Amino acid sequence: MRTVLILAFLLVSTPFFSQTEDEKQIKAIYDKALTNGKAYDWLNYLSNQIGGRLSGSVQAQQAVDYTKAQLDSLGLDKVWLQPVMVPKWVRGVPEFAYFETKPGLTTNVPICALGGSVSTPSGGLKASVVEVSGIEDLEKLGRENIEGKIVFYNRPMDPTLINTFSAYSGCVDQRYSGAAEAGKYGALGVIVRSMNLRLDDYPHTGSMGYGDTPVSNRIPAAAISTNGAELLSATLKLNPDAKFYFKQNCKQLEDVESYNVIGEITGSEFPNEIMVVGGHLDSWDLGDGSHDDGAGCVQSMDVLRLLKETGYKPKRTLRVVLFMNEENGMRGGNKYAEVARNKKEQHVFALESDSGGFTPRGFSIDASEENIAQIQGWRELFEPYLIHMFYKGGSGADIGPLKEEGMVLAGLRPDTQRYFDHHHAENDTFEHVNKRELELGAATMASLVYLIDKYGTIPSKKIKG
Repeated sequence: MRTVLILAFLLVSTPFFSQTEDEKQIKAIYDKALTNGKAYDWLNYLSNQIGGRLSGSVQAQQAVDYTKAQLDSLGLDKVWLQPVMVPKWVRGVPEFAYFETKPGLTTNVPICALGGSVSTPSGGLKASVVEVSGIEDLEKLGRENIEGKIVFYNRPMDPTLINTFSAYSGCVDQRYSGAAEAGKYGALGVIVRSMNLRLDDYPHTGSMGYGDTPVSNRIPAAAISTNGAELLSATLKLNPDAKFYFKQNCKQLEDVESYNVIGEITGSEFPNEIMVVGGHLDSWDLGDGSHDDGAGCVQSMDVLRLLKETGYKPKRTLRVVLFMNEENGMRGGNKYAEVARNKKEQHVFALESDSGGFTPRGFSIDASEENIAQIQGWRELFEPYLIHMFYKGGSGADIGPLKEEGMVLAGLRPDTQRYFDHHHAENDTFEHVNKRELELGAATMASLVYLIDKYGTIPSKKIKG
């Protein structure tokens, strides 16, 4: 009887001891992040000493140099720069806009050029306005109601959607494709309501494209703040003949060379199996890019440091990749994937942080049902840190090109309710990042990387060696 009881005790207690080991390692990660984190200091320098890091700019190169130097200081096995050609778009002098209800009676409104837009004529552009709620309205109006006018896209983000990224997806097409589509109907320019859930005076920039529209037929595009959009819409209802004037001086220059910044810890058992953690180093130029995506970069850098300083030696090769040019071209993510394919590298896992430095809530996972179930099985290890979201979904733009059958991709998912208050706007600045929230995000990422490395993904268990 005594032997039976001992055996029963051993059977019950074995998972407990294994889980305790994981609990201890994860607690060590969180403790180190919250008492000796480096992410906030790194972000302070990126934001306040360098600032906005538009692809191809001097500031982008300064960020490359700075982050490489910091990775060098961590004692990683290898740190290098991966060259990539990136677009160079410049904003020029600040934009200016007003609407005119009758000759000489004008009201200024805040605008900013959309990234990739052409400039207005040197004296600016002034025309009547046609307001639409989306691209689909253009066909209904027809050329006769659009030609020679400025199209004002005024579809707001849906405030009833709790997932603010879903609200963003529901109207971002008017920003990206609005100019190309309006130009087909003879519009002279477009003004787009900022992708923002609150009413304020910050216009939000972002990428836009012209598709195959010839350069000579491209029309200027600008974002207007949400307060400005509300005021313009109300004015047009009272005075449909009101005119809108805007002037912007942006320009697309020749591509220039830039770099992805990469640091690596070589795996102790399976060095050919590569795990990536990263964010994008470039940002828009209106603010300093603290949330988008300085936060993701410094969190990813700290993942490697946290694992090293807690004494964990990865079985698989772990890389941090700071991608260049996510905002207006995706050149960095595509280049990294291209080089990986050419070298026949085996990537088994990639994790991206590109949703701001807010309180972490969990992960969205792009993987097989078996791998998703495995990660969801670790939920109780994260619950003490209030991490509870483990669901099937997208991962991140820069790691997307790496996707192959059997690979696990994941995205850190912080609380998103405030993200679009700052996204691509002048107020995406360091003061709006909470140190503790940022550090919790780094620890959460490091903990998932630890678990994936320790237990492997489902396919990698089958292919080991």
